[in-house]
Amino acid sequence: MTVRHARCPQCGKPALLSPDNRYRPFCSERCKLIDLGAWASGQYAIPGAEDESDPEEPSVEEGRHPRRLQ
Repeated sequence: MTVRHARCPQCGKPALLSPDNRYRPFCSERCKLIDLGAWASGQYAIPGAEDESDPEEPSVEEGRHPRRLQ
């Protein structure tokens, strides 16, 4: 069986690509947690379109449901 390695996406060091590496594709728990923290803080957010809601329509933040059925 051939041992496969890839570059750790966080630090660039070799990372073992097998079930024996519980942190794969990362090389260590530290790199895995750094990446998780970046996701949690929104650093990997994908920019979207501008908010296209109707300015005349009350928002959820104002305490009213925007499309309440009558």
